[in-house]
Amino acid sequence: MTRPDAGSGGRLVVCAPLWPEARAVRRGIRGGKVRVSGYGPGRARRQAERLRQDTFGAIAVAGTGGGLTDELRPGDLVVATGVTDGTTATPCPSAALLAGELRRAGLAVRTGPVVSVERLAGGRERARAVDAGALAVDLESAWLAAAAGDRPVAVVRAISDTPQRPLLSPAALAGGLRALRSLRAAGPALARWGAAAGPRRVLLAGPRSFCAGVERAIEIVEKLLEQQGPPVYVRKQIVHNTHVVADLERRGAVFVDELDQVPDGACVVFSAHGVSPAVRADAHRRGLATVDATCPLVSKVHVEARRFAAEGYLVALIGHAGHEEVEGTLGEAPEAMALVETAEDVARLCPRDPAKVAYLMQTTLAVDEAEEVAGALRERFPAARAPGSDDICYATTNRQQAVRAVAGESDLVLVAGSANSSNSVRLVETAQRAGVPAHLIDGPADIELGWLAGVSTVGLSAGASAPPAVVGEIIAALAGLGPVEVSERVTTTESIRFSLPKEVRSP
Repeated sequence: MTRPDAGSGGRLVVCAPLWPEARAVRRGIRGGKVRVSGYGPGRARRQAERLRQDTFGAIAVAGTGGGLTDELRPGDLVVATGVTDGTTATPCPSAALLAGELRRAGLAVRTGPVVSVERLAGGRERARAVDAGALAVDLESAWLAAAAGDRPVAVVRAISDTPQRPLLSPAALAGGLRALRSLRAAGPALARWGAAAGPRRVLLAGPRSFCAGVERAIEIVEKLLEQQGPPVYVRKQIVHNTHVVADLERRGAVFVDELDQVPDGACVVFSAHGVSPAVRADAHRRGLATVDATCPLVSKVHVEARRFAAEGYLVALIGHAGHEEVEGTLGEAPEAMALVETAEDVARLCPRDPAKVAYLMQTTLAVDEAEEVAGALRERFPAARAPGSDDICYATTNRQQAVRAVAGESDLVLVAGSANSSNSVRLVETAQRAGVPAHLIDGPADIELGWLAGVSTVGLSAGASAPPAVVGEIIAALAGLGPVEVSERVTTTESIRFSLPKEVRSP
């Protein structure tokens, strides 16, 4: 039975089976109650019956446990993604949030299933638990967690024994002490988890996630893997996202920094950010088969750079130093181009003819930021030529507009994307300029629980290189802290698609 205040962000109850475990956790808990729930299944079941009549807002189970894999060491923490006694199962969807918080505290953490058994797990019981994919085994968690009903629940087990250091061995005492030290260090994170629990609203910014250029680049690598098999070499990251890169690596893509890492005569893909003519010439000299996954909107900027340079203009490229797109574009006409990041850079330009200045933009800039620099260029060089059409791509602009729309209704904005993704970083800056706290996260584990305390509405977007699945994972993790109401604010609908290069088109 669910109590009326379930998921209300009320009192946190932490259950620790034994007094030493409760004492260890209690040191880091403020505003929550740590109770000794009792050792073993019988006491756990009786405690669960009492918990079902309680009015707590969230429950955490914290204690020691047995590790089931060779990778675990005494003192490591296992944060359960779910617990089961073999008959019933309780999911713990906020596991990634709590695990991330514990890792930031310097603790060794794994996430995965935990199995509760009726007696101390010997060889047969451990084997069954391992076969079920569990990381740890205990005598209480499944029954205590089931008492939560639909209230937030977390399970943390500090490993005291492992297959190499079994429970009934001389090393068990030292393992138990290490486990208690880890539980003590985990207390503050559990307190922050409890403070973050409660119902909230999630506002999805639309559009978000993959754009047409990113979809095209990923599809190119996927088709090459399908058509010719691994390995498929890719110069630089195909798009700036750790999830995309890791997935393609698992399937046989090999990402290299430079062409000298590609075997002679092999096939290599140029990333969505584009490359300079010098890179193309090097590939030709090496006899490499090349497939160009450059976003067509980036290619447009390259064409404009060559055209302006051929007409005798000094071409000011508004962008960020070191970004692969910027390096590729500057390489189109290095003798005629200059990178300008700020208005101060504009003041330092020394064109031979002030009447022959043109400017272009990196496609993933924040619109406001780029316009500030473009305005400085037009002010100093009134005759400056602008690009024939907007260089900042439609996807970047659309996502920034959508973030502004949700920021006005949000207490906090989260943007899914990797740290090297320029368009994702710009989305964070867009929300911050709207006066809302905003953070870039690669996934749920990057969300700091302190950000969520007192937050009732979360705006959520994803950069153009972030997979849609990551957004779903973030929502699921937030739902592990309490009921989540999801709605969407769509500012525009995208229907653009780019054709694939001839090298990968189906016959």
